[in-house]
Amino acid sequence: MVEPAGGRSLQPPLPRAWRVVGLLWFTFLINYVDRQVVFSIFPPLRKDLRFTETQLGLIGSIFTWVYSLSMPLAGRLADLLPRRRIVLASLILWSLATLGTGSSVSVGVFLLWRAAMGITEALYVPAALGLIAAWHGAATRSKALAVHATAQLAGIAAGGWYGGWSAETIGWRNGFFLLAGLGLTWAAVLARALPGPPAGAASGSGTHAAAWEIFRSRCYTALACVFFAFCAELWMLYAWLPDFVHGKFGLSLTQSGFTATFYLQSGSAVGVLAGGALADAAAKRWAAGRFYTAGAGVLLSAPLAYATFASGTLAAMKLAAAGFGAVAGLMIANIFAAAYDVIAERNYGFGAGVLNFVGGLSGGASIFLTGLLKHRLGVETLMAWAATAAGILAALLLLATAAWFARDRQQLLAPARGALG
Repeated sequence: MVEPAGGRSLQPPLPRAWRVVGLLWFTFLINYVDRQVVFSIFPPLRKDLRFTETQLGLIGSIFTWVYSLSMPLAGRLADLLPRRRIVLASLILWSLATLGTGSSVSVGVFLLWRAAMGITEALYVPAALGLIAAWHGAATRSKALAVHATAQLAGIAAGGWYGGWSAETIGWRNGFFLLAGLGLTWAAVLARALPGPPAGAASGSGTHAAAWEIFRSRCYTALACVFFAFCAELWMLYAWLPDFVHGKFGLSLTQSGFTATFYLQSGSAVGVLAGGALADAAAKRWAAGRFYTAGAGVLLSAPLAYATFASGTLAAMKLAAAGFGAVAGLMIANIFAAAYDVIAERNYGFGAGVLNFVGGLSGGASIFLTGLLKHRLGVETLMAWAATAAGILAALLLLATAAWFARDRQQLLAPARGALG
């Protein structure tokens, strides 16, 4: 059933396929608002719970490390159990963790709930991406995953603004309580509206392959290495840019949260949507089109990541952040769609889980080390190191794709076509 370009020979009805994307888009939006809101409330956390700078870094690091360590298992569960049920369970559980975060009375309890959120949110991504990929064939897969990815960008921007707004108006605790209520309400809606996989999907069909076969693909392994470096610079921006803007340019918490996320995520939204359409078009001409699109995005975005922190004026910072988002969106749109071009559908969940594991470990380390070292070395120097590593690895990915992509597809997807066809 798998086409040479990585899609299905029998395309499910497109209206229903896009309905799945729409429902999961709003779910993913809530997911990212819940995790991102905390980065705009660092000043009140310093005051109310007496967080130190290193402990503030741990807020993001503990979440991403636990999230990442949970990802391979979450991905494998998405290949073995009904993905729809996993999505619903994840939404309910992370909403309860959000409720607990708002009730925290100490640094330790706050960090414990962040760890719980990492576990519960890890269940969502492999199951959701696998469900979308099962509904969308080669002609629309990058576009569908790109549209879904824009919820991440919108959630980061909304969370950045909402965190600052809630801290200054209703209180940061009430802000978390409202988010928890939204998540539980949406879970009730999703339970009625979200369909399972289309007929003939590999998930639940008894065709599960050995999970570790994904590492036979050299292109997949190279993609994971690039994603590690890319996420280091990405999460440094996501976690520390609001505080950087507040300290360097003297904006209020609400203004800092908005400024640090709006321009970055607006640029990313444009880049993600363009990257999805561009990659689908490129894949029609070159089988490796999604890999080339993703690699080019990382290569072009590296100098702009550095410029965002190194800019001397607020206007220059906004321009660099928007530019970074626009070209980084090429990678964000295609990281999973590219991976699905060199692994079998029956391992989509595990493949996505491993990528998130790699990216999360990197992002968590980046957030923590920035908090630990920024007063000694400066955030500009730390970003320069991360951006240089990302640029070098992106160039190597493009070379690896040219050398090994055809071989990977022939060896890893031909058996899948025979088994499923």
